[in-house]
Amino acid sequence: VQLQASGGGLVQAGDSLRLSCAASGLTFNNYWLGWFRQAPGKEREFVAARRWSGGTTSYADSADSVKGRFTISRDSAKNTVYLQMNSLTPEDTAVYYCAASRPYSGGYDTTRAYDYWGQGTQVTVSS
Repeated sequence: VQLQASGGGLVQAGDSLRLSCAASGLTFNNYWLGWFRQAPGKEREFVAARRWSGGTTSYADSADSVKGRFTISRDSAKNTVYLQMNSLTPEDTAVYYCAASRPYSGGYDTTRAYDYWGQGTQVTVSS
Protein backbone atom coordinates (compact mmCIF):
# COMPACT_ATOMS: atom_id res chain seq x y z
CA VAL A 1 0.00 0.00 0.00
CA GLN A 2 1.30 3.42 -0.92
CA LEU A 3 -0.12 6.81 -0.05
CA GLN A 4 1.23 9.93 -1.67
CA ALA A 5 0.18 13.23 -0.14
CA SER A 6 0.64 16.52 -1.96
CA GLY A 7 -0.74 20.03 -2.22
CA GLY A 8 0.76 21.72 0.81
CA GLY A 9 2.36 25.12 0.70
CA LEU A 10 2.68 28.58 2.20
CA VAL A 11 -0.50 30.65 2.23
CA GLN A 12 -1.92 33.63 4.06
CA ALA A 13 -4.65 33.57 6.66
CA GLY A 14 -8.05 33.32 5.01
CA ASP A 15 -6.72 31.48 1.97
CA SER A 16 -7.64 28.00 0.79
CA LEU A 17 -5.66 24.90 -0.10
CA ARG A 18 -6.57 21.51 -1.42
CA LEU A 19 -4.52 18.53 -0.34
CA SER A 20 -4.48 15.31 -2.33
CA CYS A 21 -3.72 11.78 -1.28
CA ALA A 22 -3.19 9.29 -4.08
CA ALA A 23 -3.64 5.73 -2.90
CA SER A 24 -2.44 2.53 -4.50
CA GLY A 25 -2.46 -1.09 -3.48
CA LEU A 26 -5.62 -0.86 -1.38
CA THR A 27 -7.37 -4.13 -2.05
CA PHE A 28 -9.42 -4.70 1.08
CA ASN A 29 -13.05 -3.66 1.37
CA ASN A 30 -14.54 -1.02 3.62
CA TYR A 31 -11.35 0.83 4.30
CA TRP A 32 -11.22 4.39 5.50
CA LEU A 33 -8.90 7.16 4.40
CA GLY A 34 -8.08 9.81 6.92
CA TRP A 35 -6.21 13.06 7.29
CA PHE A 36 -4.18 13.91 10.35
CA ARG A 37 -1.91 16.82 11.14
CA GLN A 38 1.02 17.41 13.42
CA ALA A 39 2.26 20.82 14.46
CA PRO A 40 5.76 21.28 15.94
CA GLY A 41 5.88 20.04 19.52
CA LYS A 42 2.38 18.64 19.39
CA GLU A 43 0.88 15.21 18.97
CA ARG A 44 -0.55 14.08 15.69
CA GLU A 45 -4.23 14.93 15.65
CA PHE A 46 -7.22 13.82 13.67
CA VAL A 47 -8.64 16.13 11.01
CA ALA A 48 -11.10 14.19 8.87
CA ALA A 49 -11.80 10.73 7.52
CA ARG A 50 -13.92 9.15 4.91
CA ARG A 51 -15.07 5.63 4.28
CA TRP A 52 -14.00 4.88 0.75
CA SER A 53 -17.26 3.21 -0.24
CA GLY A 54 -20.54 4.70 0.83
CA GLY A 55 -19.34 8.19 1.61
CA THR A 56 -19.52 8.25 5.40
CA THR A 57 -17.36 11.05 6.74
CA SER A 58 -16.04 12.18 10.08
CA TYR A 59 -14.48 15.47 11.12
CA ALA A 60 -12.54 16.59 14.14
CA ASP A 61 -14.71 18.16 16.80
CA SER A 62 -12.10 19.96 18.86
CA ALA A 63 -11.82 23.52 20.10
CA ASP A 64 -10.03 24.54 16.91
CA SER A 65 -12.48 22.53 14.90
CA VAL A 66 -12.03 22.13 11.22
CA LYS A 67 -15.66 21.24 10.81
CA GLY A 68 -17.31 23.73 8.52
CA ARG A 69 -14.01 24.83 7.02
CA PHE A 70 -12.50 21.58 5.77
CA THR A 71 -14.13 19.05 3.46
CA ILE A 72 -12.93 15.55 2.68
CA SER A 73 -13.88 14.07 -0.66
CA ARG A 74 -12.72 11.44 -3.08
CA ASP A 75 -12.27 10.75 -6.75
CA SER A 76 -12.73 7.01 -7.15
CA ALA A 77 -11.46 7.03 -10.73
CA LYS A 78 -8.17 8.47 -9.55
CA ASN A 79 -8.03 6.55 -6.25
CA THR A 80 -7.49 9.89 -4.61
CA VAL A 81 -8.92 11.52 -1.51
CA TYR A 82 -8.86 15.28 -1.09
CA LEU A 83 -8.93 17.67 1.81
CA GLN A 84 -10.30 21.05 0.83
CA MET A 85 -9.25 23.59 3.45
CA ASN A 86 -10.91 27.00 3.52
CA SER A 87 -10.52 30.03 5.77
CA LEU A 88 -7.13 28.87 6.92
CA THR A 89 -5.64 30.31 10.08
CA PRO A 90 -2.09 30.18 11.47
CA GLU A 91 -3.35 27.50 13.88
CA ASP A 92 -3.78 25.19 10.88
CA THR A 93 -0.03 25.22 10.28
CA ALA A 94 1.22 21.64 10.46
CA VAL A 95 2.44 18.68 8.49
CA TYR A 96 -0.62 16.96 7.11
CA TYR A 97 -0.63 13.19 6.72
CA CYS A 98 -3.02 10.90 4.95
CA ALA A 99 -3.58 7.40 6.23
CA ALA A 100 -5.52 4.27 5.35
CA SER A 101 -7.29 1.91 7.69
CA ARG A 102 -8.62 -1.57 7.34
CA PRO A 103 -11.97 -2.12 9.08
CA TYR A 104 -11.50 -1.16 12.72
CA SER A 105 -13.69 -1.86 15.70
CA GLY A 106 -13.28 1.60 17.19
CA GLY A 107 -13.57 5.09 15.77
CA TYR A 108 -11.54 6.38 12.87
CA ASP A 109 -10.50 9.54 14.66
CA THR A 110 -7.44 7.96 16.25
CA THR A 111 -4.05 7.09 14.83
CA ARG A 112 -4.50 3.57 16.24
CA ALA A 113 -7.09 2.85 13.56
CA TYR A 114 -4.69 3.35 10.68
CA ASP A 115 -2.33 0.83 9.17
CA TYR A 116 -0.70 2.81 6.41
CA TRP A 117 0.64 6.35 6.31
CA GLY A 118 1.77 8.74 3.64
CA GLN A 119 4.86 10.90 3.92
CA GLY A 120 3.17 14.16 4.92
CA THR A 121 2.85 17.54 3.26
CA GLN A 122 3.66 20.84 4.95
CA VAL A 123 0.98 23.50 5.28
CA THR A 124 2.10 26.89 6.57
CA VAL A 125 -0.37 29.69 7.14
CA SER A 126 1.01 33.15 7.75
CA SER A 127 -0.90 35.84 9.62
